[in-house]
Amino acid sequence: MDDIILALISFAGTLVGTFGGILAANRLSNYRIEQLEKKVEKHNNLVERMYGVENSVKSAHHRIDELREEMQ
Repeated sequence: MDDIILALISFAGTLVGTFGGILAANRLSNYRIEQLEKKVEKHNNLVERMYGVENSVKSAHHRIDELREEMQ
């Protein structure tokens, strides 16, 4: 009878340890995903800003070309 009780206690300890490890790994994975999402958001913001800068530079080049044509 003592062996059965010891086996059940060991089994319960194994279950608690396993589920605890799964929960800890899940929390770590969620944290890492959140950090990656923040980095992606910063990158996307940079891409949007660069698109605006490229349009502004393109407009400036067109205006410079117009001014050169007017001067000649």
